[in-house]
Amino acid sequence: MKKNHFWDIHLDYSIIGIVLTLLMIGILSVYVAVSHDYPQMVWSFLGQQLAWIGMGCVVCLIVTIFSTKFLWKITPFLYLLGLILMVLPLIFYNPNLVASTGAKNWVAYGNITLFQPSEFMKIPFILMLSRSIVRFLQRNKGRERWLRQDWLLILELTIYTIPVFALLALQQDLGTALVFLAIFAGLVLISGVSWKIILPVVLFIVGGLAGFLFLFLSEGGRAFLHQQLRMPTYQINRILAWLNPFDYAQTTTYQQAQGQLAIASGGVSGQGFNVSNLLVPVRESDMIFTVIAEDFGFVGSLVLLILYVFLIYRILKITLQSNNQFYTYISIGFIMMLVFHIFENVGAVTGLLPLTGIPLPFISQGGSSIISNLIGIGLVLSIYNHSSKKKEPEEGVPIRKKVVLKREQ
Repeated sequence: MKKNHFWDIHLDYSIIGIVLTLLMIGILSVYVAVSHDYPQMVWSFLGQQLAWIGMGCVVCLIVTIFSTKFLWKITPFLYLLGLILMVLPLIFYNPNLVASTGAKNWVAYGNITLFQPSEFMKIPFILMLSRSIVRFLQRNKGRERWLRQDWLLILELTIYTIPVFALLALQQDLGTALVFLAIFAGLVLISGVSWKIILPVVLFIVGGLAGFLFLFLSEGGRAFLHQQLRMPTYQINRILAWLNPFDYAQTTTYQQAQGQLAIASGGVSGQGFNVSNLLVPVRESDMIFTVIAEDFGFVGSLVLLILYVFLIYRILKITLQSNNQFYTYISIGFIMMLVFHIFENVGAVTGLLPLTGIPLPFISQGGSSIISNLIGIGLVLSIYNHSSKKKEPEEGVPIRKKVVLKREQ
């Protein structure tokens, strides 16, 4: 009879190795940024970062032992808890932080900033959408799939998405909303929704973006967006910084201009560890990629991106080997989250995309992002753990041998 060893954990050491390497790069990068910008607070920053990594690793290990059945049952409660936490920044916030960032997305007690609930909500959101898709597929198993069913699936996923977007709108956190939109789009795409629905939606989004840029660049367009459509000033400034980063380099686009100059100064091989000749505001978090590019150049930046590619490849391989629908959608949602974070952060820092305040996974300073990403890794390791256990031969099963009796002559 097969024994169920609860604490017998099978770990994928390739994923663990890549994540630990990324975390180490993050610690060194935060050290470089803080030692130049806030030298008197170096060990305070590093101590916090190490504490968050430690907490994240503990939670990651706990999530690794979650069974599929337990994860399925707890998902609705995690989703509701996430929504409740997202209400807190609207009540408990730091007015000074809101004035500087334009968003109420951090829970604060007095002048002490505690955590960002929307970061923690990403994982329950992935779980809830994945659960919804699997239930839909189970209900319609063996039936011919029509466009009406696809629309019903999209409607169900939208119902779970609306509360999240409503709270993010109240927080005025457009950057994080884009992450949730990327997760939603990725899961809808792999759920088997017909191209007859997807293609018009894609064309509508592309047309909408083109129309928005045309309005934004036209005379009086920005005034119309701000006055009539209530578009926040900080969002307008970020788009201006993306389009013309050096036109306002001494005022509104100072951060973006300095970041691009820092990247350029790194050249091919970088200026060397702990070298910084340019001041880049808040580079320990959203602009951390500038530290890597300045110190280690194009080569160091490329190595970092290759590590991300290997991590995503390994997650995909584990997912395909699991042969579990629920795990598959969870994994794809987490991959979409990682890819969007990487693409948006690096793209914004290099000037390819507008700056949205999205952190670089496992690298940027910040406890909410670190813990959320490590929870996602815990889910992937859980997939590997339970898939590996299913492949083990059963213990205690006697081996049946063929016995041949010889007849005496």
